[in-house]
Amino acid sequence: MFSRVRGRLSDAGDRLPVLAVRDFRLLLVDRVLGPGSFAFSLVGVSFAVLDLTGGSTARLSYVLAAQIAPSLVFVLLGGIVADRIAPQKVIVAGNLMMAAGEGTFGILVLTGRPALWVMILLECLTGTGMALFYPASNALLPRLVPGELLQQASAVSRLAMNGAQMGGSVLAGFCVAAIGPGWALAICGTGMLGTVAPMLALRVTAHERSHQTGMLRDLRDGWSEFTAHTWLWVIVAQFGVVLMAWYGSFSVLGPVVARAHLGGAAAWGTITGAESLGLIAGGLISLRFTPRRPMQFVVLIGASMAISPLALAMLWPLPAICAAAFALGIAMEIMMVQWTVALARNIPPARLARVSSYDALGSVMAMPIGAVVAGPLAAWAGVSSTQYGAAALIVAVSVLALIPRDVRRPRAEQLVGAAAEMDVPALAAAAR
Repeated sequence: MFSRVRGRLSDAGDRLPVLAVRDFRLLLVDRVLGPGSFAFSLVGVSFAVLDLTGGSTARLSYVLAAQIAPSLVFVLLGGIVADRIAPQKVIVAGNLMMAAGEGTFGILVLTGRPALWVMILLECLTGTGMALFYPASNALLPRLVPGELLQQASAVSRLAMNGAQMGGSVLAGFCVAAIGPGWALAICGTGMLGTVAPMLALRVTAHERSHQTGMLRDLRDGWSEFTAHTWLWVIVAQFGVVLMAWYGSFSVLGPVVARAHLGGAAAWGTITGAESLGLIAGGLISLRFTPRRPMQFVVLIGASMAISPLALAMLWPLPAICAAAFALGIAMEIMMVQWTVALARNIPPARLARVSSYDALGSVMAMPIGAVVAGPLAAWAGVSSTQYGAAALIVAVSVLALIPRDVRRPRAEQLVGAAAEMDVPALAAAAR
């Protein structure tokens, strides 16, 4: 039996050479446990707040905004720290914060009725962990695998993440429907604790620095690198508006529509599960597919996100909404793989975490505004009208993002830069 399993792993390694890298296999453990556990939060938080507040869209907005708001402060700090110390240690710190925030939230829901300010405070803690995670995660992957395996590594790691999130979303929906959102949040907290051991087992060390610089100097260097690439800052600005509109109209108002018209938590879990299934399919496609003009492709996928609020505003049947979520998931995953690879190949490794932090900050900076505004605006103008307006805004800003030539013109083979600076022999040695 052991030899048969070993033979299958060897065959998989032949087809996917990245699986031969020991540290990458450890990373996959985190990529399964983390997203699979956090999927229980994506369903549990919304329905816990709706249950505790009598379905208040405004209070749900405030709680979900609290989860995003810390990114405005801590994502830049996370980028600086991840360029100074081993990035997996920053990821561990972020995961522990998410475990504490969601686990405590779940316990309080199970044992009583937490006040609104307590829910907001706990989601701020969770959001701080999320803010630390993103730049460190982007900086970690290129240091685990040789440069020629980067696209494969990105696709495989995101396949693991999305598969876990899909399964977690579906299970979370049924968990909330059957035993309540408190248990879903408790499961999230417990699962996030399981990511600590594999992350601490990684052999990645901090970048060697020829001289020590202050945090302000690090921020200025990261900003200079970020603004030096027109395609980078234009697309980040586009997604800042797109994600603001999408988050408010879909993530905040989506559970409200599901609760009122589609069947509640189980329906919402099915929708998010369909999207995750699309992400898995997109990851498989990404193993082989590269669009001819990657940055133009990224912008167009941003425009296609308008389908999410439109489907809810028009009250499509649940199967049609799930089909739209599945198709959008495919497109989004191909886009994210291309974006991750473009950053890793064009940004010097020693600055990648800081540039990723500016990417994250610009992309999510307006999301708290979308979350805070969506609930009160829906209470005044109606849920469907708010969602129609969000879809129109997404399309309009995406059209504007196509104006710069640096977004429309570059081909895939032209978006290669910092990969040449990577220490490929040293990375290859990690596979042995």
